Amino acid sequence: MSNRISVSAPGKINIFFKVGALQENGFHEVLSVYQALDLRETVTVTSADNWQVSVSGALSADQIAAVPTGEENLVVRAAKSIAELAGLEDPHPVNFEITKNVPVAGGMGGGSADAAAALLGVDELWCTGVDGEALLHKAAELGADIPFALIGGTAIGVGKGDDLEPIDDVNQLHWVLVPMDVGLSTPRVYAKLDEIRAARGENPELVATPSKPRELISALQFGDAREVARYLHNDLQEAAVALMPELSITMHAGLAAGALAAMVSGSGPTVAMLAESAAAAQSIAKHLAFEGYIAIPTHGPAKGTLLEHN
Repeated sequence: MSNRISVSAPGKINIFFKVGALQENGFHEVLSVYQALDLRETVTVTSADNWQVSVSGALSADQIAAVPTGEENLVVRAAKSIAELAGLEDPHPVNFEITKNVPVAGGMGGGSADAAAALLGVDELWCTGVDGEALLHKAAELGADIPFALIGGTAIGVGKGDDLEPIDDVNQLHWVLVPMDVGLSTPRVYAKLDEIRAARGENPELVATPSKPRELISALQFGDAREVARYLHNDLQEAAVALMPELSITMHAGLAAGALAAMVSGSGPTVAMLAESAAAAQSIAKHLAFEGYIAIPTHGPAKGTLLEHN
């Protein structure tokens, strides 16, 4: 057993997002298509005398400072959940070194990727051998996006987004991601969507149950990027733009720079731009950087949580 374990996990975007009815519990029925990106977080775990979290990475100092470094960080909760699954009453504390590449508070699942990496890393560190299905179940209890960070690839998520159905044999896609300087409150975006629907005479509680986007699935498996671009969709985009109008300016800038499509990912505020090729993604990113945007070229689908060589 190594006393130093490194695990990586992917960030993600929502390339299709439908919002159904507002439920009695205050949540909405959703259907999402997630794609994991080759923009990975790495969590290194070692035994320690106290629970410790340190954060570094290729993000701004402000973004790094926004990540909790105490026991409130999700990685510590993930470790303690492994102890619970394994029946460890007094688990040995762990030091977590988080290396971040996924923008913070951008709706791209960076914190969920950290938690997924922590689950696998601590299981390896402690030699607890938790069953894969049990790990997925515990991941869903910790957060709706964490199971997808474990499996990666491309998948349909229903319910709260944690009931996953993988989409196999997906062609590689090239993206440019533009994070914003400030975040958007997810509950506020959903509330704005309900407000917009009500203003149109739609009852938010009677919206039809979302159905699988079969045209998008077919395009992902058999088509090219131009075909995929036709079927990208996000019900939350209008609400996000209403709350943060500069998102519309950013999307238009991406299209002007050559993107096939530009959309708000999930509740935002990250804007995802689909490019025709890796070279096109690099070109779009350069154009946007010249205009003052932070623009990150990447691709997907990417593998889920992976044990790295130490």
